[in-house]
Amino acid sequence: MEKLSGKDKELIRGSWESLGKNKIPHGVVMFSRLFELDPTLLTLFHYTTSCGSTQDCLASPEFLDHVTKVMLVIDAAVSNLDDLLSLEDFLLNLGRKHQAVGVHTQSFACSLGPAYTAPLRQAWLNMYSVVVAAMSRGWAENGEDKAD
Repeated sequence: MEKLSGKDKELIRGSWESLGKNKIPHGVVMFSRLFELDPTLLTLFHYTTSCGSTQDCLASPEFLDHVTKVMLVIDAAVSNLDDLLSLEDFLLNLGRKHQAVGVHTQSFACSLGPAYTAPLRQAWLNMYSVVVAAMSRGWAENGEDKAD
């Protein structure tokens, strides 16, 4: 598993902390952006409420529960920046589960946007790469021919 620089960790922790108690609304914005980039992602969310449009999906209690879980995973990664290897088994299993329901690794390609400085963006991408690499190994173990 790759290592993050001390500066990467500092930038990630500072920016994550700046979200404060607003992590879930930021997660909704993140998914909204993903849906803009790839509208076919909406088809992966089959809830009891309709997810036929981005707004329907973003307002669904089931979807908001999923956003909460995603933000908790990111929180766990940020909390364990000094020992991301401790999350390896969890991330492998998460990758297996996502592969099993039809999520493709390329679905996680996301820009952090222009509000972030280049070093902050790179720090997050470095951490994201570590997390996705572990999840991709789970995808591969669960039958995906190659990690995207």
